[in-house]
Amino acid sequence: MAIEVGSVLEGKVTGIKSFGAFVALPEGKSGLVHISEVSNSFVEDINTVLKEGETVKVKVMSIAEDGKIALSIKRLLPREPRPEQRGNGDRGNYRGNGGQRPNGQRRAPRNEAPRVWQPKKVETPENMSFEDMMSRFKSQSEDKLASLNADAPHNRRGGYGNRSRRK
Repeated sequence: MAIEVGSVLEGKVTGIKSFGAFVALPEGKSGLVHISEVSNSFVEDINTVLKEGETVKVKVMSIAEDGKIALSIKRLLPREPRPEQRGNGDRGNYRGNGGQRPNGQRRAPRNEAPRVWQPKKVETPENMSFEDMMSRFKSQSEDKLASLNADAPHNRRGGYGNRSRRK
C-alpha cells in the first residue's frame, strides 16, 4: 500500500519528543505526529497520551518534497460536541457577567419593529436661560479641546530632535 495524503495507516510509536511523536510506517518509512495533532483536547505533555512501542492509527496529512511525512491521530477521533448555543440566535459574548446581558437587557423579539435613531431635540437660545447657554458652551468647548489634544502630536518639536546638540 503506497503512502499518500489522506490514507489511514497503522504504525508503531518509535520515539517521543516534547513537540510530537515519531511513528514507524509500512515500507520502512516514518512520520511525525505533532503534539497538536494527538488529541482533540489540549496536550501539555505528550507522554501522558502516547507511549513508545504503542500501536496507533494515523492519517497522512502531508508529504513534503524532502520526504517528511506529517501525521495526525486527532483527525481519526470523533469530534467533541460543540457547546450548546444560547437560544434565539443570540451570539453576544457576556463572559464577565455570567453569560447574562448587562443591566438585565434582553434582545428585542424579531417581530417587533426595529428601533430607529432619532436626533436629540436641540434647544434654541430663545428658550434657554443665560446659565444654560454658558453651561452648554463650556461643555462643547471642553469636548472640542479634548479631541484636539488627543489628535495633537506629543512631540511639539516636529520630530527632528534637538538641533543645538548637532556638531
